[in-house]
Amino acid sequence: MRLSPVPGTAIAASVAGMLAVLVVVLAAPGSAAASTVDATAPIGRADAIGEAPADRWVWPVGPPVLVIEPFRAPPTPYSAGHRGIDLTAAPGGTVVATAPGVVSFAGPVAGRGVLSIDHGDGVVSSIEPVDAAVAAGDAVRAGEPVATVATGGHCDGECIHLGVRVHGEYVSPLRWFGGVPRAVLLPMTG
Repeated sequence: MRLSPVPGTAIAASVAGMLAVLVVVLAAPGSAAASTVDATAPIGRADAIGEAPADRWVWPVGPPVLVIEPFRAPPTPYSAGHRGIDLTAAPGGTVVATAPGVVSFAGPVAGRGVLSIDHGDGVVSSIEPVDAAVAAGDAVRAGEPVATVATGGHCDGECIHLGVRVHGEYVSPLRWFGGVPRAVLLPMTG
């Protein structure tokens, strides 16, 4: 390992990299420890970055809700990371609004359909890949069907990506759903 000019930086970067790999391996599809979520559980509040809206948030896809790729904050705004969570979903499945708001964008971005909803107070959720059933400017309610699961992007036919921004900064969507889901051990496929 090369030493960094700033003491401890290389060690911290190595530890952070190893932890990121561990999280990815544990949450990968078909792994022994993917995270499932109770889609009917009460919704909690966000932490210091912002509070959840007064109305409760709902999962954008139906149960069982399975998080197959966790949020990984990038070390800098332009670094690699995973700025949301991936939830299992089959193409053609229904996608609902996570919370009330106004559609701020519905259309293609880099070859995949994206739907963004402004929930007020600087909170915006985005879901992809989808075929939107709503248009920019439409008001939506929590749980209202707004799109169908499409293909494209890194999910391409096996999941949807849900991202949440607060005043332009990506935060873990799990903050809006009561925190990190409990781990459920699944049988190993062999």
